[in-house]
Amino acid sequence: MAQLILEDAFVSVDGNDISASVKSVTVNYSAEMQDDTTMGDDTKSNKGGLKNWSAEVELLQDFATGQLDSILFPLVGTTVAVIFRPTSAAVGPSNPNYTGNGTIESYPPLGGTVGDLASTTISIQPAGTLSRATS
Repeated sequence: MAQLILEDAFVSVDGNDISASVKSVTVNYSAEMQDDTTMGDDTKSNKGGLKNWSAEVELLQDFATGQLDSILFPLVGTTVAVIFRPTSAAVGPSNPNYTGNGTIESYPPLGGTVGDLASTTISIQPAGTLSRATS
């Protein structure tokens, strides 16, 4: 099995490739557990319920015209198309494409301490299904 050093992740928000600003990306995918334990069981039992996903993207901030801040600021609270891939290369079995519609929950435009690079982290919540494609 090939190991991947994450150094070229692809992230698109509302049709904007923001990959050049990405410092870290985490896409979470889960199912809500529903308790189906009944009398006579001696161990708790669960079934997977509704799927859930979210994403956190840490970015180096850019306030220049047409750059990160001007892209993200108006998107807070709106539903946008998002795309995530391990690398910027073409979609394939070893570079799956995760796509969905998500709502930008939060975007802190300014934060940091003296001497630090300006950075921000956007939080994306589901507004539909997250899909995985390999072609």
